Amino acid sequence: MIVETSPARDAAVYTIAAHLARHGGVALITDYGHATSAPGDTLQAVKAHQFADPLANPGEQDLTAHVDFEALADSARAAGASVTPLVTQGAFLTQVGIVQRAETLTRANPDRADEVASALNRLTDSGAMGDLFKVIAIHSTDWPTPAGFE
Repeated sequence: MIVETSPARDAAVYTIAAHLARHGGVALITDYGHATSAPGDTLQAVKAHQFADPLANPGEQDLTAHVDFEALADSARAAGASVTPLVTQGAFLTQVGIVQRAETLTRANPDRADEVASALNRLTDSGAMGDLFKVIAIHSTDWPTPAGFE
């Protein structure tokens, strides 16, 4: 069984959350990952837009791993900050007005309407980045829940 941990992630999130708890503010975190901690291997490499062996060709490909949002939230709460529920990127962007912004851009740039529609679809559609990417906010307990998480 493979279990991934990230002490560096936990320490970084703790530091950010502790600062927010003391001084106020909000940190938005957007990435792909899973809502709950679970065993498994998410380490992957990409080279020339293709998956590659993560241990091959050091320094010549991008390495990444899925974010463990549950562990991230646990570190933030341990530092005394509040954490919003995890939402999909599509839901978050829709809540904060991306559709209205796309409509405004299209009216101002009718010759780029297809480009705007394509970008909107890529960011919000469940078959694209809309469900794959997730958003969570860490904030001071004195601050209200940020927009997009209602």
